[in-house]
Amino acid sequence: MNITEQLIKDFDFKPFQVENTLALFDEGATVPFIARYRKERTGSLDEIQVRDLLHKYTYYKELDERKATILESIKSQGKLTAELEKKITETLSKTELEDLYLPYKPKRTTRATKARDAGLEPLARWIADLQEPSVDLLEKAGEFLNPEKEIDTPQKALQGACDILAEELSDDAETRKWMRELAFEQGLLVSEVKKEFEGQKTKFEMYYNFKEKVSTLPSHRILAMLRGEREKILRLSLELQEGAAINYLNSKLIKYPLSAAAETLKNVVIDSYNRLLLPATETEVRKEIREKADAEAFKVFGENLEALLLSPPAGRKAVIGVDPGFRTGCKLAIVDDTGKYIEHSNIYPHEPQNKKDEARAILLAYIQKYDIRLIAIGNGTASRESDEFVRDVLKDVPAEKRPISVVVNESGASVYSASDVAIHEFPDLDLTVRGAISIARRLQDPLSELVKIDPKSIGVGQYQHDVNQSKLKESLDEVVESCVNRVGVDVNLASEELLKYVSGLNRLIAANIVSYRNKNGAFPSRDTLLKVPGLGEKKFQLSAGFLRIPGGKNPLDNSSVHPERYELVKKMAAEMSSTLNAIVGNTELIRSIDKKKFVSEEVGLPTIEDIISELEKPGRDPREEFKYAHFNESVMEIKDLKEGMMLEGTVTNVTNFGAFVDIGVHQDGLVHISELADRFVDDPKKVVKVGQVVNVRVVKVDSELKRISLSMKTGEPGTHRPAGKKEERRPAPKPGTDALKEKFGKGKDESGKLKTYKPKFNIRQIMK
Repeated sequence: MNITEQLIKDFDFKPFQVENTLALFDEGATVPFIARYRKERTGSLDEIQVRDLLHKYTYYKELDERKATILESIKSQGKLTAELEKKITETLSKTELEDLYLPYKPKRTTRATKARDAGLEPLARWIADLQEPSVDLLEKAGEFLNPEKEIDTPQKALQGACDILAEELSDDAETRKWMRELAFEQGLLVSEVKKEFEGQKTKFEMYYNFKEKVSTLPSHRILAMLRGEREKILRLSLELQEGAAINYLNSKLIKYPLSAAAETLKNVVIDSYNRLLLPATETEVRKEIREKADAEAFKVFGENLEALLLSPPAGRKAVIGVDPGFRTGCKLAIVDDTGKYIEHSNIYPHEPQNKKDEARAILLAYIQKYDIRLIAIGNGTASRESDEFVRDVLKDVPAEKRPISVVVNESGASVYSASDVAIHEFPDLDLTVRGAISIARRLQDPLSELVKIDPKSIGVGQYQHDVNQSKLKESLDEVVESCVNRVGVDVNLASEELLKYVSGLNRLIAANIVSYRNKNGAFPSRDTLLKVPGLGEKKFQLSAGFLRIPGGKNPLDNSSVHPERYELVKKMAAEMSSTLNAIVGNTELIRSIDKKKFVSEEVGLPTIEDIISELEKPGRDPREEFKYAHFNESVMEIKDLKEGMMLEGTVTNVTNFGAFVDIGVHQDGLVHISELADRFVDDPKKVVKVGQVVNVRVVKVDSELKRISLSMKTGEPGTHRPAGKKEERRPAPKPGTDALKEKFGKGKDESGKLKTYKPKFNIRQIMK
């Protein structure tokens, strides 16, 4: 397979786009660098296109390596034919490749392998090719007795031959592919409750007696059912149209319907279907729908994580971080406008200590002493009570000096507090104080702080603990890398954890940058980075454009203009009879630049336009303006909620079935997809994103299960569904359509009833 040619077909890109992008991959270039600084070579492919191309390229490379291994294995067995080699070489699917290899793959001991070892393969071939209508099969089978291999009767010989045929039918690549297609086109995934849980109320109740077409199952239902099975509450199975399958298998195995072996072969088909093919198909279907559900979960998690990481920063202001609590008190941590930790203390404004006056005095003293502009309160236990206390204290602060109090999502703060990163950063501080520092910093700059936490602990995923964990980490790391490089990093303030995600860098070089900075002071220019151990010319090329130096000697060092284009910008300034310092940020001057005048073989118009755009607003932050939710002061717990109540909240998670919103009662409410808008919504991510402030109406409250149903519709719930649009869930479809009949064979008898294929007698009975 020519990988480049196949990728051109897959993506419908121009040949030069694929060829040049693959060349850049092979040169070690990163996705952010390629998408941002090599637009001429890629034909301006965006980051998503470049990353998708890399994933498919990697898939095909792995496929080619596997093909080579398989071809060598079959060749060593002396069974590689030109036809088989062609099929293996041309396949584009790892699943189909393994199907082709299955008959030649070394197997564990099976009934068929024992039969072959006993010399029964010639008997199997004779039965399969038999044309005569009147032949005694047992008489023929008697010629193949082998007492040493426990084949001491004709019946056992015949059974062994049938076992060989059953396995061959099951191992046939074309048959397995057909069975998969049947399963995916009309198969049903059936979910039943186990007897011991019948009548009990669990979170899997809707799946107690449930079935849906495999082809329409959404990812969140797949993962929910698989979790229910793993927790031993549900039992899952695959239901196929057996008649269509048996018809097809008979046509594959029975060459001569009038032969004396026909009835025996029909029983072979039944055995192969029930014992081998159906279980194998169910395993493959489960694997594929699981992978599909995982991929969708990765996508949902990634989009939520991206929205969270790119949440608007409150900016460089002094902050008090509050990790709230009742019995153990509230931990306060002060950080300055750069995020540097200053000091901490505990206050006890709540029961049982109830030291409100003392707590008030400490808080007011901190506000005055450090000119505090923001107070970040974690949204965990005692959050609303702490928020109420802080707001009361702030009434004593003059309006012009009064900080803004914001409730912050503290998901993952406790994980960070106990991590090696936090211990290394604050070895002498208590866990709770580290948590308060993290809460303060994530208000200042969510991206810089959240990169220190394992994304899985941030709580914005969909069944995140049920998916492939290594692939999830790989997927989320790509999201973090993309966000970090999109925003850019202040190299003189960034932590090691943030720097390691910069294009071209890794943990070791990030540590070296921090170490060099601590020893030599702030970097005065990007060029100085070349003095960092391990950061050579290649790493510098890949990373420099994403590293910022505010207030440096060269104004371009605080922009996304790459150092390799500095001379070009100087030429632009000279052409305008200006200087570099004068042109940066001068909109009128910049817009008068003749772009085409600076286009060359090396630098195309896309790069020129990027440079001019950056010169106009150097170092701009792509994130939106900072906003926060105002919680209803009369609503502190679930018991305070009333149906119809209008509240403001913050979206904490978005899934395929809706969005979760923090409304300040320590339990997020769910806005189902059908309640997200007055119009029909097919994808919640088109309407809301993590971190968004929204207005919601309380629809229903279940205090026992701690479930809160919310609506974002502007009218009465349920009145705005457009004609023809129904709820996502639908009744299980009836098997057997005309299209399926045509493809899979007629599965109904003359009366219209579904045919069932059962052997007239058990094959083992014949042999007794």
